[in-house]
Amino acid sequence: MKASHVFVESVGKSFGTRTALVDVTLLAQGGITAVLGPNGCGKSTLLRCVATVMEPDTGTVAIDGLDPRREPERIEARRRLGYAPQEAGFDARLRVFDAVDYVGVLKGLDDTRRRRRSVFEALDRVGLAERVGERVGDLSGGMRRRLVLSQTLLGSPTLLVLDEPGAGLDPDERLRLREVLAERRRTTTVLLATHLTDEAAGVDTVIVLGAGRVLFAGGPARLAAHAAGRVWLQTGFPPPGVRATWQQADGRHRCLGHPPPDAELVEPTLEEGYLIVQELVAGVA
Repeated sequence: MKASHVFVESVGKSFGTRTALVDVTLLAQGGITAVLGPNGCGKSTLLRCVATVMEPDTGTVAIDGLDPRREPERIEARRRLGYAPQEAGFDARLRVFDAVDYVGVLKGLDDTRRRRRSVFEALDRVGLAERVGERVGDLSGGMRRRLVLSQTLLGSPTLLVLDEPGAGLDPDERLRLREVLAERRRTTTVLLATHLTDEAAGVDTVIVLGAGRVLFAGGPARLAAHAAGRVWLQTGFPPPGVRATWQQADGRHRCLGHPPPDAELVEPTLEEGYLIVQELVAGVA
């Protein structure tokens, strides 16, 4: 099984007078790519375009060379991908098993026995195998997110498109999610959207979006390095004009901004690099 090749070139998308994406280009094959950015920056719109549920106004989206604008190619592309939207709509009366089995039917898994086995395997991987007979409406919010993930895993897709997959998950569930994605990073292209920098720390590539534009593309270490020489520890109150500051358990303040000459510089985090990238583009760093 070969990971899908995702090609996004110069994609633009608007909704009335609101511009969601501007000249976005993205290439991915294998590994995990995180699209990082604040709420409303265009992450979900980009993922919908890649998942073939929305057509961009301008530019090109292709999955393994397939053009989603052509119906036969769109159908074939959808057989290769699993898509988890940020807000998944479930019929609360459905049984857990049936919610996943229905997706298998849509994907064209016609062998009933093989499809049922695949459904059980997908549910087991997300820890829901013992709840196959329960109604979806009786599940917690975190369990429903895991149910969405099991739907995306069905049929061994070579492309996973996940919009805020960690939303609503407790620490154990988020660990399970990371394990599932780590298992597939060699055979599957994973594209996920998040506004949480800790979810992007363990990925292969980070795409930072701001106001619909790509502000940064590269590895997590490269993103953190944007804040090199800009993070320091300070005893007592920090000077005015720092970008961000918070007090650590030892009483010292961790500061982000322009350090004083005698500052005790420390290694920056991914979050601090992300904040600097946002400000550099805004012209205020």
